[in-house]
Amino acid sequence: MSKADKIRTLARDGLSIPEIAARLGIRYQHAYNVLKRSGQPSTARLIKPTSDKQIPRAPSPKPKLSVTELVNCGFAMSGHWILSETGDVTVDRTLPKEVGVYAFALEGEVVYIGVATMGLAKRLYFYAKPGATQRTSKRLNEVIKNELCRVRFIEIYTAMPADLEWRGLPIHGSAGLELGLIKKYALPWNMRSAGQR
Repeated sequence: MSKADKIRTLARDGLSIPEIAARLGIRYQHAYNVLKRSGQPSTARLIKPTSDKQIPRAPSPKPKLSVTELVNCGFAMSGHWILSETGDVTVDRTLPKEVGVYAFALEGEVVYIGVATMGLAKRLYFYAKPGATQRTSKRLNEVIKNELCRVRFIEIYTAMPADLEWRGLPIHGSAGLELGLIKKYALPWNMRSAGQR
């Protein structure tokens, strides 16, 4: 059975795209594209898992990033992703407006790192209400919705590192920190994470 056949079979069995990607150890976008081409994109929608068991993620050569390590390095808890009464993704408090780095965490493990060059509150707003052309925001909105069927909330941590200078040239502190974390750690929701195939 080809990988595409396995993706289609798991979708017919009711698994969501994030669950299929985790089970097969593939990228979310690959599973989504196979299903879209075969006329099965409905699995990207909000689907209640059939059990409380978490599907194991594909092994990664990089270490996981724990919330404890993140906080010890200066990140602060800033809020939680939750589902509203209407089933929409929302944040449970006001987020910082400064430029910075943000992290999403599930059950003590960081699953996504991003940078907000327009300000944290504004950037995270687009995960809750993605625009038609915002592919990353749309993808993560679906991933967050699916996870929130399984857990009550997803933690949001933020940090606002200072900008630096190297030999008279500017260095963007937030962008550098985001890239460094993505390169060092296995972050299952980051498509650029070297731990992903």
